[in-house]
Amino acid sequence: MHLRSIELYLPDVAAAAAFLTGDWGAIDAGSDGAARYVRGTASLPYLVALKPGDSPSVASITFTSDEASIAAIAARAAAAGNVGCTAVGATEPGGGRGILVTFPDGEQFRFLTDCSEVEASSGRDAPVKLTHVVLNARDAEYSAQLAEDVLGFRVSDRTKGMVFVRCNRSHHSIAFARAGYTSLNHIAFEMDDLDAVMRGVGRMRDAGLAPAWGPGRHGPGANVFAYFIAPFGAVVEFSTAVEQVEADYRVGSPEDWTWPANRIDHWGLSDKQDKILAVAERTFRFFDPTEVVA
Repeated sequence: MHLRSIELYLPDVAAAAAFLTGDWGAIDAGSDGAARYVRGTASLPYLVALKPGDSPSVASITFTSDEASIAAIAARAAAAGNVGCTAVGATEPGGGRGILVTFPDGEQFRFLTDCSEVEASSGRDAPVKLTHVVLNARDAEYSAQLAEDVLGFRVSDRTKGMVFVRCNRSHHSIAFARAGYTSLNHIAFEMDDLDAVMRGVGRMRDAGLAPAWGPGRHGPGANVFAYFIAPFGAVVEFSTAVEQVEADYRVGSPEDWTWPANRIDHWGLSDKQDKILAVAERTFRFFDPTEVVA
């Protein structure tokens, strides 16, 4: 199973696509009517779907898997009783068929099979794929437990701020932040290496956008990071070198992830702009099917 993409609704699709394919360095993956798609250099058909909507919201976070695994998720969702699960067919680039799973607090995960891919591209400083998506959760432990029990994921680490869960050997593809409300926290784009992250930071600075946090190196996952607030309101991250773990990886506790005074990552090179990040982290809520889509 692999994290593939995130699907967003937002009022100004063209401006968001221009940023992602411009200063951010992603690749234009085409359009379908008013919807726009952006991809990385990997063979995935797209990483972010941008669809017109009256307010910013997350339609789904999409994983690719095999038919048997998806059937098992559907069965566990039905047994859980409090988890929604509907059959879906994907209309975005790559197609596919599968299910959309909705947790009680609104988080929505799509699992697809029979998806097509595209030819891998090149680009020294371009994003490759998504490495993880972090969600603000009303109850992070509750959401993480559902991720284990229903989706078949595994908790990798717990900190005072988050619960990290994985669907393969990558330390985390999803994390749930202990926020007390549900929304998109940030989207992390994987870069080739540290130099590519730093070149991306430089490109963003050239465009007048300073990091909201980073560059630095996280504790859980050990990935290098640099966070920015995109002009369309979401928090986006350049990331690389997330830890690869084995099945017997010991789940860390908050006590395992403590820092010296005035430091919140391994390097301690930069301050975190908590106030502006907190606003951006509330911008994209999960899509309510009763809302009007432009």
